[in-house]
Amino acid sequence: MRVKIDRALEIVLIFLMSILVLDVLWQVASRYVLSSPSSFTDELAGFLLIWVGLLGAAYVAGKNEHLAIDLMLQRSGATRKKILNIIITVSIVLFSFLVFFTGGIWLVYTRFVLEVKSAALEIYLGYVYLVLPFSGLLIIYFVIDNFFRSNKQSE
Repeated sequence: MRVKIDRALEIVLIFLMSILVLDVLWQVASRYVLSSPSSFTDELAGFLLIWVGLLGAAYVAGKNEHLAIDLMLQRSGATRKKILNIIITVSIVLFSFLVFFTGGIWLVYTRFVLEVKSAALEIYLGYVYLVLPFSGLLIIYFVIDNFFRSNKQSE
């Protein structure tokens, strides 16, 4: 299952990044070549950047290649390393659950209830913010899976 999620996330990220590059290229071309800037490209680029950033964070968490300051882990013994890994895992899971998932659900819900639409694309902002709870769940899944995999390998 893990491999399928990783592969699907890779494909989605490649697709979103491709759309983002094409959008920015069109924005530059329409502004400087055609002298008629496109009205939706700036907003779309911002929304795509949100999605790429958050899904990319989940992807990198799954690969366990996220930015980390691991000086304490490197200089710790086996017992202390296990305790620190537990603290780190619980902290990431709590943060992802409270901020990304719970906060994201609240943000999505309020944007739909208030019927807030984007200015240029006129789509509900709830759709844009759906990536928050989704990426939060992915991060939680990946971090817990990485924790159990690393404990299984160390035994």
